[in-house]
Amino acid sequence: MSTILHARSESPLAWNNPASITPSSIAEAAERSLIDEVGTWPKPGLVSTVDSGSHSDMDAATFHRSAVALRPFFARLAHAGARGQGMDALRRIGISAERAMEAATGGVNTHRGAIFGLGLLSAAAGMRGARSVGFHHSLGDIVSMRWGHDILAGPRLADSHGETVKRRYGAGGARQEAAEGFPAVYRIGLPALRAGLTLAKGDMQAARVHSCFSLIAELDDTNLLHRGGEEGLRFAQSSAQEFIDRGGVGQENWRVNAQQIHRQFVERRLSPGGAADLLAMTLFVDEIEQGGHR
Repeated sequence: MSTILHARSESPLAWNNPASITPSSIAEAAERSLIDEVGTWPKPGLVSTVDSGSHSDMDAATFHRSAVALRPFFARLAHAGARGQGMDALRRIGISAERAMEAATGGVNTHRGAIFGLGLLSAAAGMRGARSVGFHHSLGDIVSMRWGHDILAGPRLADSHGETVKRRYGAGGARQEAAEGFPAVYRIGLPALRAGLTLAKGDMQAARVHSCFSLIAELDDTNLLHRGGEEGLRFAQSSAQEFIDRGGVGQENWRVNAQQIHRQFVERRLSPGGAADLLAMTLFVDEIEQGGHR
């Protein structure tokens, strides 16, 4: 399975060439981001090509089927963005994408958060590719400027994990993150990805791990709050921060240390799904805005 997953992570397109920024190429980049996220290991508590982490209902093959099924919907979202369509149109496509995900996985929620976040970024990339906005605007800026108000004003699922923990703990969640232009991607994920590349001397696998740990350390992840409450969230954040403070992937035995933290998360059934979604978004933004190689 590992071979199948990594075979799809071909070289990124030349994003500095406007002609290459099409709905199809945007969708390829979005799918590639999801494949590379699940191919990253060790990630504390999360599904990878090595094991299923804290999950008993999904594995890497489930994520692969989901990513493939979602690709055409990312293209539709990019096309909608290129046409300047509003949040209602994007939401309808997102609902169809969720149904396709569930059909591909037998009802397992592998990528609902990624459909939301990567979907908005795909729409922003479509708008940028159509030259409806200047290339000096980041994808996050475009999401915030074009759809930010409607993201916050849109319908809410009262029984969703995100809404439940927001009521209980006051966490902002994915909706607030998106409306503000994905600050965690730009302030945490991307800088940590680049720092990891420096620390690990160009090892992109290690850089993704470094970015993931950095996101876990700082994010008030509603998935962690749902599974472990405030105690689980603080444990996850402190464990990830300690890994970063010891040098992250610049440590001589960083893989051993990361695997130990992974086992601790699994023992507590903790899974930082929000950080996983943001890692995929980080990889997508890095490719489109920087032409990053993965």
